[in-house]
Amino acid sequence: MLQFRRLPFRARLTTWYALVLAAVLLLFAAGSACVLYFQLLNQMSHFAIQDVETIEGLLFIAPDGRLSLHEDYHNHPQSRLLLERLLEIRSPDGTLLYRNDRLGNDELGGKPFAGEGVEGFSERSGRLKDGGRILLVSRYYRMHGGPVMVIRLGYRQDAIWSRMKEFLAASLVALPFFLAIAAVFGYQLARRALYPLGQMAQRAEQITAERLNQRLPVEHPGDELGHLARVFNNVLDRLELSFEQLRRFTSDASHELRTPLAAIRSVGEVGLQNSQTAAGYKDTIGSMLEEVGRLTKLVESLLAISRSDAGQVQLNLTVFSPLDLVKEVAAFFEVLTKEREQKLLISGDADLHVKGDRLLLRQAVINVLHNAVKYSPVGGAISVSVTSLTSSSVIVKIADSGPGISAEHQAKIFERFYRIDAGRTRDTGGTGLGLSIAQWAVHAQGGEIRVESSDEGAAFVMELPAFLKSS
Repeated sequence: MLQFRRLPFRARLTTWYALVLAAVLLLFAAGSACVLYFQLLNQMSHFAIQDVETIEGLLFIAPDGRLSLHEDYHNHPQSRLLLERLLEIRSPDGTLLYRNDRLGNDELGGKPFAGEGVEGFSERSGRLKDGGRILLVSRYYRMHGGPVMVIRLGYRQDAIWSRMKEFLAASLVALPFFLAIAAVFGYQLARRALYPLGQMAQRAEQITAERLNQRLPVEHPGDELGHLARVFNNVLDRLELSFEQLRRFTSDASHELRTPLAAIRSVGEVGLQNSQTAAGYKDTIGSMLEEVGRLTKLVESLLAISRSDAGQVQLNLTVFSPLDLVKEVAAFFEVLTKEREQKLLISGDADLHVKGDRLLLRQAVINVLHNAVKYSPVGGAISVSVTSLTSSSVIVKIADSGPGISAEHQAKIFERFYRIDAGRTRDTGGTGLGLSIAQWAVHAQGGEIRVESSDEGAAFVMELPAFLKSS
C-alpha cells in the first residue's frame, strides 16, 4: 500500500479505474452466468414437464402384467436418448413399476413423499449415486383402467454446468485483454483530464510573496477545475491584501515606535550634555516619562489588536445598561473637558440593555469619546445619546463639533494607523489605533460602527443588539 501511494496520481487513478472496471466485469460475468444458469434450468424444466405429459400417453400394461412404454413413438430408436432422460415410475407405496435403460440400477428417490405430484408437477434438484446433479419432475398419475402411479423424470445438469464453465472460461480469458485496453485509454484520459491541473500547479509555483498579483488562468469556469482556480485566486486575493496590510502595519508600527524612542533618546542626551538644576532634571525626566507613557499606550494597543487577530480574547458576557456605561466613561473625561471648556451632553433611555462584554464596549466608547474631545475645538460641545430605533437594536451615538471627516476618508477611518489631515494629525498625540480597536470591540459584540459627518462635526454611531427581557 505504501508503494502504491508513492506512485504518481495519474498512475494511481488509472490503477483504481482498472480495478473498479475489473470488479464490475467480474460481477457482470457472475450475474450473467447466474441468469444463464436459471434460464437453462427453466428451459430444461419446461422440456421435462412436456416429456412427462408425453410419457403418460405412452404407458401401457404388457400382456405379462408389467408396466411398459411404447418405444416406437420415436422416429429413430436413438432419439429417446438425446435429452438424457431418466425415467422411474413407482406406486404410491414405493414399489418400483418401471425404470428405463438409461437410469439403469440407479434410483430417482425411494418411496414418494406425501403429496408428491398430486396437485401438479413437483420440481426439485437431486443427485444420483455417482454424484451427478439432476433436475427431477414428478407427477401423480392414474392410468385409465390401470394402477395409480408416480412418474418421475430426471435430466442430468451436466450440459448446463458445461455451458457455465465455457462461459466463465471465455470471460476470464477476455478479461485481461479488455482491462489492458481500458487501462491504456484510462491513462490517456487521466492525463488529458489532469493536464489543466498540472498547468495550474506550474503557474502556482511561480507565485511568490513578491508576485502575489499574479493569478491562475480560469479556462472553464463551469467545471470543477475552474471552480478550484477561482477558489485559489480568491485565496491569493486575501493573501495579497493581508500582505499589503501587514507591510503597512509593520511600517506604521515601526514609525510609531521610533518616534517616542527617538524623543526619549533626544531628551536624555540633551539632559546629559547640559548641566541643569534639580528642577531642570525633573522636567527632563518628566518629558521622558511622558514619551514612555505614549510608548506604553501604543504597545498595549498593538497587543490588543494582535490578540484580537489571533482570536485569543474571551468575551465575558453580561447584561448592562449602555447609558450607565456612557455616564461612567463621561466622568472619566470630566477633567479634560473642563480644561478645554467643552460641554459634554449625555441623554438616553436607562431601560435599554445589551448583552455583551462590558469592558470591551467601555474601551470602544473611551476611544471614540476621546477622539471627540480631542478634535472638538475649545468651548465646543460633545453629545452622547443612547436610543433605540427598533426593539432589536440599541444606538450609541457620539457626536463632536470638530472639522468633520470628508467622504474620501470615511471609508478608511477605521484602518490601523490611518490618519487624515485638516486638524486630525499626529500633533494631537494619537497612535491611529483607537478607532480600529473600537471597531473590533463593537464587532465582537455582534454590532456595527459607522461614521457620519457634516460641516458641523463628525458622529460615530455604534449599533448593538438589544437584550430583550422575557416577560
